[in-house]
Amino acid sequence: MTNEDNTTQSAAPQAAAATAATPGKTIYDELPDAPPKAKMKLSMTGKIATAIVVLWVVVAFIGPYISPFSESEFIEENLAGEFYDDPSFLTPNAQVWLGTDYLGRDVLSRIIWGARTTIGISFVATLLAYFFGITLGIAAAVARGWIDTVLSRFVDAVLSFPNLMLGLIFIAAFGSSIPLLIFLAGLIYAASVFRIARALGQDIMVQDFVEAARARGEGLWWIITREVLPNAAMPLATDFGLRLVFVILFISSLSFLGLGVQPPTSDWGSMVRENLSGLGNGLGGGAIASLAPAFAIALLTISINLIVDDISAQAGGSLAKKMV
Repeated sequence: MTNEDNTTQSAAPQAAAATAATPGKTIYDELPDAPPKAKMKLSMTGKIATAIVVLWVVVAFIGPYISPFSESEFIEENLAGEFYDDPSFLTPNAQVWLGTDYLGRDVLSRIIWGARTTIGISFVATLLAYFFGITLGIAAAVARGWIDTVLSRFVDAVLSFPNLMLGLIFIAAFGSSIPLLIFLAGLIYAASVFRIARALGQDIMVQDFVEAARARGEGLWWIITREVLPNAAMPLATDFGLRLVFVILFISSLSFLGLGVQPPTSDWGSMVRENLSGLGNGLGGGAIASLAPAFAIALLTISINLIVDDISAQAGGSLAKKMV
């Protein structure tokens, strides 16, 4: 017997002893686990943007209770009790801080009331889009085969239409109402969410930690809920903000065309359209009545975009590459 054989025979008992010294250890312990979740830290710009978004959300919830006037109330007399000859497009004063619109309604009050309408419709529509988009996208990524093909071709058909054109077709066929606007925006943007969820699901399903879960005998539902969704949560949550911006602009565009939220309900997009005639009044109340809601839309959407960019930058830009 050679020295090499003696070394091999002596090493075998040592390996067995090392294995016996760690009871309960299995071969699956050598397989990789899912990567740890990174903590999110916002920069100063992100914190300021978050504060602005939170402020608008608070206004959407409590605004109607603190609004100086109702959204459809006409300003007929001033603080001294004197009646206005023409209350339309009043310049800002102690009674109406942002002036009045083309019908003599308080612009500030309508912006406050419009926050609930614009943000509420957009948020619910985005939730609906994510419910259907993530559910079908993950199902397509996991199932593959004909299910993936059918769902992907349907999504391609929806995405082949310009969003605004598809919205105009639905509204022309069924009329305009808040439930229809929510369903319409949810359907249109669910297609984009589907593509992102499907791409993330396909990427995660081939990772080592998913293979490890399969080797342990974990079921498909366990893999989806414990491995796929948690690791796709951050990109999807980041894209939620971006998709919310798209929905806000979509709803506002329909309202600007007169096909979105119908009067007397206040909405930022419709407020811009209704008061366009006041832009010829220079920097007086007419211009403010049209520019103020446009500024509200811009402030909210830019703030959300800054938050999304901040989170994506922390991920090294990898999140932005997955967003479409």
